[in-house]
Amino acid sequence: MSLDVKQMKSLALAYMGDAVYEVHVREYLLQTGKVKPNQLHRSAISFVSAKAQAAVILYWLETELLSEEEEGVVSRGRNAKSGTVPKNTSVQAYNYSTAFEALIGYHYLQKNESRLDELITQAIQFSEGRKG
Repeated sequence: MSLDVKQMKSLALAYMGDAVYEVHVREYLLQTGKVKPNQLHRSAISFVSAKAQAAVILYWLETELLSEEEEGVVSRGRNAKSGTVPKNTSVQAYNYSTAFEALIGYHYLQKNESRLDELITQAIQFSEGRKG
């Protein structure tokens, strides 16, 4: 089965990206020595919340870290209409977090492993820096 990732709907990319990023964050947290489930869950939220993901993608756009192709994926993701109203976050943060997840999903499904790892590492480092 071959996926035409460039033609996929942004929300499908975001669906995949959400899961991929969550797994990487969980692995990172376990590597930091956190083991209590409640502690893990609270820590994970500081990385995977819409607000945290929106901050990462906005930073990447401001610092021109993304390629033109990546900016296209982000733009499509940000403008995707999910049909749901976000709880506990603004519509803008929700839209940008969808864009972040779409970009992660895009690279994962394209099998761009080195770029995917680079972006996830940078996202985690950025989020860690904001917490302190």
